[in-house]
Amino acid sequence: MDGAENGEHSRKMVFVTVGTTCFDSLVKTVDSQQVREELSRKGYTDLLIQMGRGSYMPSKVSILVIQINCIACTNFFAGSGSIFETLRLGKPLIVVVNEDLMDNHQSELAEELAERKHLFYARPQTLHQTIQDMSPESLIPYSPGNPMPVVRLMNKFLGFPTD
Repeated sequence: MDGAENGEHSRKMVFVTVGTTCFDSLVKTVDSQQVREELSRKGYTDLLIQMGRGSYMPSKVSILVIQINCIACTNFFAGSGSIFETLRLGKPLIVVVNEDLMDNHQSELAEELAERKHLFYARPQTLHQTIQDMSPESLIPYSPGNPMPVVRLMNKFLGFPTD
């Protein structure tokens, strides 16, 4: 029996992770009334923010029906690996790139995956509009490629057997 049949509403969560860095501009944006209202309009009920090393503390005050929780810095949700793990799990994803980082390879990765329609891409200042415009049904499931051709090429280059 699902929650709706016994009087409970189903829960729909947004998980925000900044990895191990400081990305206060994203946390502040997600904490804004404008973004929370848009998430609520999209049917989201819970917001979990992994804050990294930032100093901004989100408001725990629930706006509309969104329940907010925060967790501290963790290495588990770091880097491009969290992008690919989310795609592998088939979850809709908005990648918000931290433009303050030097050598931001995640920006190139996010732009390419967004172009291929595997995820949505935003900057803190465009996040509200991205949430408003997004349609998770339009995303194309991500299928990891076959690594064997690259492995064979590397083995050949290094003088190892290629079979």
